[in-house]
Amino acid sequence: MTGRTSRMRRVRRLVPGRARGGAEGRGRRGAQPKVVALGGGHGLSASLAALRRITGDLTAVVTVADDGGSSGRLRDELGVLPPGDLRKALAALCGDDEWGQTWARVIKHRFESQGELHDHAVGNLLIVALWEQLGDHVQALDLVGKLLGAHGRVLPMSAVPLELQALVRGHDPAAPDAVTTVCGQATVALTPGEVQSVHVVPEDPPAVPEAVAAVLDADWVVLGPGSWFSSVIPHLLVPELLEALQETKARRVLSLNLAPQPGETDGFSPQRHLEVLARHAPKLALDVVLADEAAVPDRESLTDAAKRLGATVELAPVASPDGCPTHDPELLAAAYDRIFRMHGRIGPWR
Repeated sequence: MTGRTSRMRRVRRLVPGRARGGAEGRGRRGAQPKVVALGGGHGLSASLAALRRITGDLTAVVTVADDGGSSGRLRDELGVLPPGDLRKALAALCGDDEWGQTWARVIKHRFESQGELHDHAVGNLLIVALWEQLGDHVQALDLVGKLLGAHGRVLPMSAVPLELQALVRGHDPAAPDAVTTVCGQATVALTPGEVQSVHVVPEDPPAVPEAVAAVLDADWVVLGPGSWFSSVIPHLLVPELLEALQETKARRVLSLNLAPQPGETDGFSPQRHLEVLARHAPKLALDVVLADEAAVPDRESLTDAAKRLGATVELAPVASPDGCPTHDPELLAAAYDRIFRMHGRIGPWR
């Protein structure tokens, strides 16, 4: 028995109701959906800010490959998981009341100084301090979530910090046709070249068991939006997590970005995002692809690309009305709610 198979068997024992063939309550009229959202950075934060409005059973599974800024410095100095994307997810799950908004501001606060504390986020330091005190990633994040009154749970996707590596064509403008290996999430995200594919080091990282169990026990799994190569696809590069995504009985939604990301996905059409994802996880099927209707110039091509993944396309106005390329939480929540109702159970979730 391989180590990965043994780990997956232990994880399956964590899933409620698995011996009875599924999660308790799945299919019951009126129950809240169990939703797991995967991603990182601002894209995941946008998704969580929307999802917390429509379900009380929400888990975020967050990338751990960040190597820039405050997270990168803490990772280099202390050998810990990069806390920044985990902090952003916790902030997005804070409530709209005074307590929630106060703590959201506190953990996002960055020090300004001429010394070593400059640009460190308070939340990053708090998370790392609890990791050192408790010696348990999940327990520490649960405790921070309790302090913040977070409307959901935040989990890292892997128990070890990962290095993102990409094959990039034209990373060096002087050699536009050369394909080179680019290392580090921050560098990959800003490359002037065209990313061909990504992988992580180590190549077979251990998934966090609670994250795998959450995916197996979910009613819905939401992947994206976010930086495609550095926040979305990395989840598919953790073998146990990919296996759970393929095996889960949950329905899977892929939420597309509002616009290509400069450097990482410059010039990408919506359908090309799907094609790239399929190359990294050819056995992964989807149920729904969500896109902003104004961001899809060729609906037929997107529909064809989605069909190849087993999915239908849902177009909805989800962009901020002020014209900024950001998702509006209320509009995105309405889109998710409609998808959950129309493609999930018969009758309302709540």
